[in-house]
Order: sequence, then structure tokens, then C-alpha cells
Amino acid sequence: MKINNKPTLINTFILGLTLFTASFTSQAQLNIITTTGMIADLAQNIGGKHVKATSLMGTGVDPHLYKATQGDLRRLTRADIIFYNGLHLEGKMQEIFEKLARKKTVVAVGANIDQNKLMHHGSYPDPHIWFDLSLWQQAGQRVLETLQEQDPKHKADYQNQADEYLKQMAELDSWIKQQILEVPENQRILITAHDAFGYFGKAYDIKVMGLQGISTAAEFGLQDIKKLKNVIVKNNVKAVFVESSVSPRFIESLVAGVTAEGHKVVIGGELYSDAMGPQGTPTDNYFGMVKHNVQTIVNALRQ
Repeated sequence: MKINNKPTLINTFILGLTLFTASFTSQAQLNIITTTGMIADLAQNIGGKHVKATSLMGTGVDPHLYKATQGDLRRLTRADIIFYNGLHLEGKMQEIFEKLARKKTVVAVGANIDQNKLMHHGSYPDPHIWFDLSLWQQAGQRVLETLQEQDPKHKADYQNQADEYLKQMAELDSWIKQQILEVPENQRILITAHDAFGYFGKAYDIKVMGLQGISTAAEFGLQDIKKLKNVIVKNNVKAVFVESSVSPRFIESLVAGVTAEGHKVVIGGELYSDAMGPQGTPTDNYFGMVKHNVQTIVNALRQ
């Protein structure tokens, strides 16, 4: 009987040890909660196996209008680190971040962006910094510094992972510049639902106009629609674009109005502005999202 029981006891012990180790490994990861998927992608790539980064806002979610749920508050309370964009992107959550910052590490990745490179609309900074890859690299440095401060034991790993990720970002930046050259200069006019692509336009030499301002909470009226219609007709703009996190009906109305006046303009495709694409698609990560946008814009405007 003793001989028969020995393997069972050993197996039980090994199973228990395995479960304990798995549990310990899981707990050893830094629990990072971010607001947007773009920031989660940044934190996960720089943090690697030492972190688990998840975002509150999924695909199609508009961060300008987002209100935290009770479930969100529980997740934020349990987080080791909270990363958010700042620059008024998550306007309705600012008070929550300020309260949580008294008890835990809460970091706005846009806080240390070079002020001379920030765009402004009136007194408000444009928060869509992820569309200029040189600025998003600065956000990545902020994530790196935070991880190294909070987990100095893995400082070298974080540095190596950040170096690799930021190198890929620089390569993507060069690729975008080459792609945009395929669009004739006089056709480089990007019209979207809201003014989310200002940094993109400045970085890659494209004139950008949005039906709404930098926030989807901004009001727009007949004069705004008339202004865009005039731009489309005067410059023979061939395509305008809808956004995944903004209702398409405003852009559809714009197209209908222009068409009614005898000018042909089409919807050139859907762009990802304030949120990445659905899980399991090529756009569910930052690089994939950016590549999709660039290819969609180039294909529609170069014709």
C-alpha cells in the first residue's frame, strides 16, 4: 500500500507546487490599467512578461465622452499602476485620477510631452498625440521611466524592450512618410468626423479638417458643414472618412449635401482615431491601427 501511495503523494505535491508557482508568477506581474488601448499596447510592449496591461476602453469607445463604471472603479483601485493619456482626452475621469493619485501610481503619459510640439485649439491642447510617432515615443519614455521606478529589479529588461519597441516605431514613422508621397500634394486633404488627426497632418504634410473640434463633445453647426462643403468642391476632394468611435451619420450627411450640389465625393473608409480595432483583427494593436489608417487614406486620396 505504501508503495502504491507514494506516486500519488508525490504527484499531489508537484501539482500543488506548480499551482503555487503559477499563482506567484501571476501575482508578480505588475497589474497595469490604462484608459485607451493605445496606452495598454505601449505599456505591454515595454513591460513584456513582467506586466499585465489592460485598458478600460475597448474598440469603438469614445474617450472624450467616457464615464467610468463601478466595475472600472474596482479595477482602478486594484491596479498597481494607472496610465492615462491626459491633455483632457479623458475629461470626465480627471477627478477620479486625482483622487487615486493620493494612494497609488497614476501617470498621464502626455504630461511630459515637449510643450513646443503640442498643438492647441483655443486654450485646450490637442490630446491625440499618438498620431505623431515622435510624440508617442516621448509617451513611451514616460511609461519606461515609471516601470523602472516601480520595479527596479527588471530595469534592464524594460530598457531593452523599450529600445526595441521604439526602434520599430521609428521604422513605422519612415514607412508612413514614404506612403504619403504616393498622394499628390494637392490631394492631401484629410476630412474626418472630428479633428483627431492634427498631429498626423503636421507630421506627414497633410491638411486636416474635422466636422467637430478636437473633442467629440464639441458642437458644430450649419456654418461648419458649409465650410467643409466649400473645401471639398473647391479642391475637388475625392474622399472623406468616417471614424470607428464616432457616429458615421454626420459624415454621411456631408457627403449627401455635397453630392446634391453635383460634386462627387465618397466615403473613403473607416479610420481608427480614439480607439483601436476589434480583438483578433490586424488593427487590435497600435502598429496595425496606424498602418490601416495610412493605407486607407492613401488608397482613397491618390486615385
